[in-house]
Order: sequence, then structure tokens, then C-alpha cells
Amino acid sequence: MAAPSFSAIPVPAPHPPLTDSHGRVIHDLRVSITDRCNYKCVYCRTGEVGAQYPELAIEEYLRLIAVFVGLGITKVRLTGGEPLLRRGLVDLVRELSRLRTLDCDPLDLALTTNGHLLESLAQPLKDAGLDRVTVSMDAVDASTFERITRVEGSFSKVLAGVRAARAAGLTPLKINCVLLRGFNDDQIEGFARFAREENVVVRFIEFMPLEEGRLWTPEIVVTLREIVDRIGRALPLVELPPREASETARRYTFADGVGEIGIIAPVSQAFCGACSRVRLTSDGKIRTCLFSQVEHDLYGRLRAGAGDEELRAYIVRTIQEKEARHHIGEPGFLKPSRSMVHIGG
Repeated sequence: MAAPSFSAIPVPAPHPPLTDSHGRVIHDLRVSITDRCNYKCVYCRTGEVGAQYPELAIEEYLRLIAVFVGLGITKVRLTGGEPLLRRGLVDLVRELSRLRTLDCDPLDLALTTNGHLLESLAQPLKDAGLDRVTVSMDAVDASTFERITRVEGSFSKVLAGVRAARAAGLTPLKINCVLLRGFNDDQIEGFARFAREENVVVRFIEFMPLEEGRLWTPEIVVTLREIVDRIGRALPLVELPPREASETARRYTFADGVGEIGIIAPVSQAFCGACSRVRLTSDGKIRTCLFSQVEHDLYGRLRAGAGDEELRAYIVRTIQEKEARHHIGEPGFLKPSRSMVHIGG
């Protein structure tokens, strides 16, 4: 079914910055458009649980995202699950790109994917208006990669997708690697070389307790300091200044200026004080933090007939409840009710 005309979706006038009760400006919206995934990565899924939550219609995502943009959101990232599994994705991107014609701040459109289906979709997504892609890729060795994803032939598919995205101009192209001690921490130096050879930004992410099972322990986390030290012994690094206060990654280049490495360290060096994000799940619930214990049913209000002003007011009230920080590793810490695949990256 063709995507609806954007003219049918009311978009409110620009709004003052969306600010939480801690003074943080919220300008980054992560939208999961499915919790289905074609991989069964060992650090994410048990391999036994599939999709658990319904998906909204494409026009419903458009309506809700447009309301967020009217509240000052300037970055929209489509996630999953695996968003390339979602029928109508290219149409959704095309319609979202039309938000740039409105009297709003410039809108950055990005997508996070495991890359398995990216080779054939990279150019259509770019043509539809997508700016950037981040590919989740947890090893540069094929056998290690396929042991993690539990899908035969996955490495060659993802590598082809990475190269197609780069050729299509979906840049800067970022590669996200979640590191787990004893699983793929032997890939660190290889990823440093990969960043230089493939002209991509490799970002290592400390493993967080967001998996379906009970794999996480502090001991399995490979910290920022260890990553920097190990890469630095092979290829000297120079730290780069942050581009904005809410940037999640500490950024490094190599001493010769070729290539970039980022490290996202929510466990060892939490960045909650500058958080600018809010998430919308595939079934239309607002999550104000990855580790929220409460969800806020925005879609339920849309389904009940709420107008845009009512939706705006609900979002503003919800943002006021955004948590000050997460409590990973502290006594009494509780994992969220959903795992990462069912929240959205």
C-alpha cells in the first residue's frame, strides 16, 4: 500500500525547546518500527523469543513523529529490531524527509540496522532522503561474527551492505560493535584497521544489561580505558573534541589523522547528565530512558482520537518525568521490562 500524502498529516508550528525537569534539551528521537529481527545475537536474544509487540501503521508513525518534530526534535533515528524487515520503510523515509520543508530546525534522518538486507536498500533509502546509516557489526572475522549472530553467511551480507551504504553516500557511515569479554574482545585491533581500510567510523559500545537472558555481569564489560589502551599500543590515538554536549561517544582519530574510533561508555563513564534522547517503541510507547521501569502510552491516546495539541501536551508532561540517570551496577538495580531488541536502539 502506498504511503499517505504528507499533506494529510497535520504538523504543528515550531515549539520552544523540549526540556526535561533536569534542564536537558531533548532533541533526539529514536523510533522502533518493528521488534522483529533476523539475527539471534548471543548478547541480545535467547534465540527462542520472537516479536512480542505489535507494529503501528506507517501513517501512524508519521503522525507521531511529526508531532515530536513540532516540539523541537531535530534528529530522528529509525531502529528495531531490524528496521529493514519493515514493509514500507522507504516510503516512511520519503515522507519523513518532507518535514525538512517545514518552518522547523533542520531534520537529521538516520537508521540503525544489522546490515543483512542493506546492500539492495542502501541506494533507495538515500534517494528517499535518508542521511546516515549505522550498522551493528560485532566482529571483523567471519567465523566470530557468525558465531555471534547465529546466522550462516551473515558476515559477507553485512560487509556488502556496508560497502553499498558507503557508495550510496549514507555517510559518515558508523559501525557499532558491542564488546563482551570472552566473546569478541579479540576483535578490537582488527576493528581499528577496519576503520582505516573501509573509511568508516567504528564505535565500540560497553555491554549494558539489556539482553533477553541473564548474561550481563560487570566482569564481562570491556571498558573505554581498556579499549583505548589496546588500540593505542597498535596504532597511537589522539582524542578529538566533542561536537556537542550531548554526544554519547568519546571520539579518537589515529596519529596520522586517517580514520576515526568512537567509544560509548554508559557503564564505566555514564553520560546521563547530557542525555538528549527519548524513545518510541514499535507499539507506540514513550520510553524516557533505556532503563525506564515505566512506559507512557502515546499511541493509546492517538487511537482514542486525541488531536495533535493533546498529543503534544502529553509528550511535554512525559518528558518532565525523564529519569536523572540510570543505576547500572548499583544495589537494587532493575533491568527494564523489555530487552533492547524490543525497546529499539
